[in-house]
Amino acid sequence: MTDIQELLLSRIRDVPDYPKPGVVFKDITPLLADPAAFTALTEALADLSLRNGATRIVGLEARGFILAAPVAVRAGLGFIPVRKAGKLPGATLRQAYELEYGTAEIEVHAEDLTPEDRVMVIDDVLATGGTAAASLELIRRAGAQVAGVAVLMELGFLDGRAKLTPELGGAPLDALLTV
Repeated sequence: MTDIQELLLSRIRDVPDYPKPGVVFKDITPLLADPAAFTALTEALADLSLRNGATRIVGLEARGFILAAPVAVRAGLGFIPVRKAGKLPGATLRQAYELEYGTAEIEVHAEDLTPEDRVMVIDDVLATGGTAAASLELIRRAGAQVAGVAVLMELGFLDGRAKLTPELGGAPLDALLTV
C-alpha cells in the first residue's frame, strides 16, 4: 500500500449498521476534515484527470461534487455537475438507470459539454456502477468523449467494475482505494 493510500484509508471511518442493519457505511467526512488528506486526494485525482487528457471534470451528485469541484480547480479545468433529475434549470439531457429496487434519473445541462471535450467523471465510491454508467451515457449523448472515471474508493465486493467496464469504451477506471 502506498503512503497516500494509507493516509486516505486512515481517514475513512466505518459506521456499522448504517443506513440499515448489516451495512458498513464508509464515512469520508473525517478525510474531508483533514486538510492534508483532502489535499492529497484532490492532487491525486487532478493528476489522474490531466494524465488522461481531460478537458472537463464531471462530478456526480452529491459527494462527487465535494471531490470533483476542487479537482477541477486544481487541474485548471471546468466543473460540470451531474444532478438528480429535476434539479437543474434550463435544457438538460436526462438518463435513467437501474437501482437495486427501482430506477433513478440523472441530468446534465445540454450546453455544458461539446464534442471537443474529454470528460473525467469523479465520484467518491464505485459501488454497483449504475450511476457512473448512466453518466457516461449522458456524456456521450452530449457529444463529448470520455477520458475516464476516477473514484476515491471501489467497493470490490459489489462488482461495479465488471458492470462499468463495457460502458467505458476503453477509457480507464481508476480507484485510489479498493475495499
